[in-house]
Amino acid sequence: MANVIKRFIAGAVCPRCSEMDKLVVYRQDERDYRECVSCDFAEEMLFTQPSADLETRANRDLDRQAIKFVDASVKK
Repeated sequence: MANVIKRFIAGAVCPRCSEMDKLVVYRQDERDYRECVSCDFAEEMLFTQPSADLETRANRDLDRQAIKFVDASVKK
């Protein structure tokens, strides 16, 4: 078995012992898991929908127009 990297989830509350900041998540054998380091709670996380990117200004289809820069220091 390869080394599994477990990461704490800030602000997460354990559903069993209600302790905050005690949950870790990790991926093993193409499956995602979460477990509590304070009690014996552990479960596989099942995602029913594929994650989608949130719409932002960077990935939204915008009507783009060219911008003309004017140098005010140049005299005509």
